[in-house]
Amino acid sequence: MTDASTTTRAGFVALIGEPNSGKSTLTNAMVGAKVSIVTHKVQTTRARIRGVAIEGNAQLVFVDTPGLFRPRRRLDRAMVAAAWGGAADADVVVLLVEAHRGMTDGVKAILEALAERTNPRQAVALAINKIDRVKAEVLLKLTEDMNAAYPFARTFMISAEKGYGVGDLRSWLAETLPEGPWLYPEDQIADVPMRMIAAEITREKLTLRLHQELPYQLTVETESWQERKDGSVRIDQVIYVARDGHKGIVLGNKGETVKAVSKAAREELIEFLGRPAHLFLQVKVRPGWLEEKERFDEMGLDFKDGNA
Repeated sequence: MTDASTTTRAGFVALIGEPNSGKSTLTNAMVGAKVSIVTHKVQTTRARIRGVAIEGNAQLVFVDTPGLFRPRRRLDRAMVAAAWGGAADADVVVLLVEAHRGMTDGVKAILEALAERTNPRQAVALAINKIDRVKAEVLLKLTEDMNAAYPFARTFMISAEKGYGVGDLRSWLAETLPEGPWLYPEDQIADVPMRMIAAEITREKLTLRLHQELPYQLTVETESWQERKDGSVRIDQVIYVARDGHKGIVLGNKGETVKAVSKAAREELIEFLGRPAHLFLQVKVRPGWLEEKERFDEMGLDFKDGNA
């Protein structure tokens, strides 16, 4: 607990960047728990999941935004709007760039938009991620090019996955946030309801097992969450897919795929919750779910932002 005689700081930190740049991994490394799903596929983070970390007398609330990319569908447009919305509302913005990919067209587009979408009171830092993948001279050149393109307050070299430089970034963020009371209870690590985190965990397992476009054609919702007298929890979830053919793929031969997904998700939920959990999955076909406001609400996205 913080000492009343010391000055406390608190605020929102938005992590922005291209899809797969390491935002979710960095959120989890900062918070010390898995609150944002991490997969090898792009565009995995849909909702602005917030992780809460404590650093000294500061409380850092991380807004893990969807990756910034050129949107094609309503869901894409809502995700990009959520990402920029998260950046605009934050006290500090951290742009993550992959060291080995450098200044891609996508990064250049983000740099151009940063000037328009942020305001003078916000500190904007650059975090070059996955530094273990390139040589020092490549890093130096990328740092120079990025800082020539935008006046970053600070530049950090990190590996979110391995933890390099994460402590330095967290310390700087703690010093940079505005003075003020903490925003959440000390023991809270995320402001997203547990039922949404549970749905994200299942969606991660589906994303890891399925290939090509299908993961972007499905969503998972927690239909019911029942606390049992023995201390365990029963979680009923629905996997919505757009077509009958997709249902067969998710179920797998003799239901093997959905059973494996359920087992993997249940094991992670038990570890995350620290108590027994019983998970039940159903697969339902909803041809128009990508155009349904209710599905967007469940993901924490604004349906109107998906309009062209």
